[in-house]
Amino acid sequence: MATTSDIRNGLCIVYNSDTFKVVEFQHVKPGKGPAFVRTKLKSLTSGKVIDNTFSAGHKIEEVRVETRKYQYLYAEGDTFNFMNTDDYNQITLERSTLDAPDLLKEGEIVTIIVRSEDEMPLSVDMPQSVILEVTYTEPGIKGNTATNATKPATVETGASVNVPLFINEGDMIKIETAKGTYQERIKS
Repeated sequence: MATTSDIRNGLCIVYNSDTFKVVEFQHVKPGKGPAFVRTKLKSLTSGKVIDNTFSAGHKIEEVRVETRKYQYLYAEGDTFNFMNTDDYNQITLERSTLDAPDLLKEGEIVTIIVRSEDEMPLSVDMPQSVILEVTYTEPGIKGNTATNATKPATVETGASVNVPLFINEGDMIKIETAKGTYQERIKS
């Protein structure tokens, strides 16, 4: 058993007879009254995100997990196929277990969190950022870069990302996977 002081991002816990992953947390110590921990929990079975508040010292049941490196192979409808980079075993996961499935490129290495006791895959952690090629966007107008204006662009995985006006088709861009936002253009 763990307490609220052990809560951190990525921690997997059992709450209301379901397995949740801590997405966000904040320790709050008000001037009056007891301290508490405000959390945002993502259900690893349904994918729903809930807000919950734990009082300080509250006991929580931690889930023992292992992290393993997998390579993304291909998608079939709403299922995604991955291969373990150590023993080459393949697994299939539903779209709901992935945080940003639209930004996943074939051959990408991801970290899959697996429950230790029954080898059940719980969630997929993408790299912090991915580098993708812009396949379609409206042409940029020269000299129109003074403002912070953006335009929609489609990348090679089919995802749509808002990019600055100077980005053109064929450019390689870096995208933050947590928010799905443009970070920078990559010069080749």
